[in-house]
Amino acid sequence: MATFDVEIVLFDGFDELDAVGPYEVFDTARSFGADLTVSLVTLDTPGQVTASHGLRVEADGSLSTDAAPDLLVVPGGGWTSDDGGVRRVVDEGRLPAVAAELAAAGTTVASVCTGAMILAEAGLVDGRPATTHEAALDDLAAVAGEVYDDPAVRAVDDGDVLTAGGVTAGIDLALWLVEREFDADVAAAVATELEHERRGTIVR
Repeated sequence: MATFDVEIVLFDGFDELDAVGPYEVFDTARSFGADLTVSLVTLDTPGQVTASHGLRVEADGSLSTDAAPDLLVVPGGGWTSDDGGVRRVVDEGRLPAVAAELAAAGTTVASVCTGAMILAEAGLVDGRPATTHEAALDDLAAVAGEVYDDPAVRAVDDGDVLTAGGVTAGIDLALWLVEREFDADVAAAVATELEHERRGTIVR
């Protein structure tokens, strides 16, 4: 079996924890024996990206449809701002188009927080169950088949498309993906290492 390749796509204005939380979960799972790689990527030439709270992050590489990852994670951040990260990404249309292309090629696509609105623009949640941060639930409901607005629902797994609630729910989403793709014991070991208490439910 080939190594499971995870790419977390960054853009100016992304929420720090939406990306860094899942990154640490996946990298810790790797150290515990899960056969995976995890990297931070951008749409353009790799370089420094500034997150919503001012943290500057250096991306590892560029997102490419030529070598599609097994899993693409799309963070949120800035949906409620006219020029915020997700709002700008949706208006530009480039990342939604690439996400749709990767999904068509077989990549599993997951969003954290308002990253679900990027998936919505890509047409990936049309008529499907999904969730997001409470600030975007009404917007998501305009396209999704069923929207979970219960904060106890940490993530929704619809097979090849997964969505998580706000910010910290990305950690629960990543732990669930480790459990789904590898082993429940590995996911439990990662949660213990991070001292993270898994709570709520994963709808699937």
